[in-house]
Amino acid sequence: MSMRDLKRTGVARLPLHYGRAPRWLVSRMINLAREMTAVIIDEYGRDTFLRRVSDPYWFQAFGCVLGYDWHSSGVTTVLTGVLKNAVKPEEHGLAVCGGKGKASLKAPREIGQVGETFGFSTDRIERLRYASRMSAKVDNTAIQAGYPLYHHAFFLAEDGDWAVVQQGMSVKDRTARRYHWLSEHVQSFVLEPHDAIVGDAKREVALDMTARDSQDCQRVSTDIVKESPKKS
Repeated sequence: MSMRDLKRTGVARLPLHYGRAPRWLVSRMINLAREMTAVIIDEYGRDTFLRRVSDPYWFQAFGCVLGYDWHSSGVTTVLTGVLKNAVKPEEHGLAVCGGKGKASLKAPREIGQVGETFGFSTDRIERLRYASRMSAKVDNTAIQAGYPLYHHAFFLAEDGDWAVVQQGMSVKDRTARRYHWLSEHVQSFVLEPHDAIVGDAKREVALDMTARDSQDCQRVSTDIVKESPKKS
């Protein structure tokens, strides 16, 4: 059994809180995040930083350590926004692409820009863009529990490793659900690819086409899509 199999499971409360984090707090969080990220990378490497970002407990704790200690959906959006401003590709060999709302749609273009900075080939940049699109598509479509995505952050290191932190919201009960991905653990985008799915609201009915138990449903769905529309 691997260490990943032994990882602790649990829930995190992510109620939707509207509004913005105070500017004075965000500016201080950016300064602290820049230095803490540099120390982690210098001491343990970029791969360790990506692993920690993909760990929901560490991610939540990091937001609190930086000063955002509300137990809300804002931990995700504020922390990734802070890291996007604090982390510099030229300085840290790491970048954060995408973000909340309309910023999430900029992820493919930003991945291209960062990829050029890191000297990636066109083919490698396209594979990274594909990973960004697929992670969003899976959590928005293949998993249906009432949480359409509104936030997508793609963490990219200069060696090509990546992590994804994205979040969906349920307006109905004002809760959020966060999804964590790590490239070194993704064997398939459609077969249990997550490092974690975080939230405390339970749904009586939910669809998870990425579950190992859903493989037969995947095959049947693919066969149906391939059939001629004229087939009765």
